[in-house]
Amino acid sequence: MHKKVLWITRTGLFAALLVSLQAVTAPLGNPLVTGSAVNFILIISVMTCGFATGTAVAFISPAAASLFGVGVTSQFPILIPLVGLGNFILILLWFLTGNKKLINQYISYTFALIAGAVCKFLVLYIGSVHIITLFVTLPPPVLTSMSFLQLIVALIGGALAIAVFPILKKAVRR
Repeated sequence: MHKKVLWITRTGLFAALLVSLQAVTAPLGNPLVTGSAVNFILIISVMTCGFATGTAVAFISPAAASLFGVGVTSQFPILIPLVGLGNFILILLWFLTGNKKLINQYISYTFALIAGAVCKFLVLYIGSVHIITLFVTLPPPVLTSMSFLQLIVALIGGALAIAVFPILKKAVRR
């Protein structure tokens, strides 16, 4: 019972933190800031709390963003499952490689950073530009936000996570 309550609490905390960051940074009008913050929280959630929390936050994020009028999912709800899938791919790769010592911890982080960012970018780019546009016309700014920008913000968010995670890991142990 205690573990379930702890999981619900941690997952709720990360989901609330992520949605709050989206709501606070979106009015700045800079998708680099918002996207980087989202990817940072996604990665930190899976690295500190595990796969189930990371997965929940990955799929809650685009749905909550849509409900609160933040980002492209608020304008085009058809993108919610695609963004959730892209987020899931990112946290899956971080879960599978980020906490492993492939050679040393920073090699693992670097591999997770690059593989996660590239795979998320590919899912969002192929999904939005080549699949969803078969059913819905997406304006050029939305297509731009679903392409190379996703690679950049995933790399920035991952780099921030690499910088912060060791400090956070020590603090959580105490």
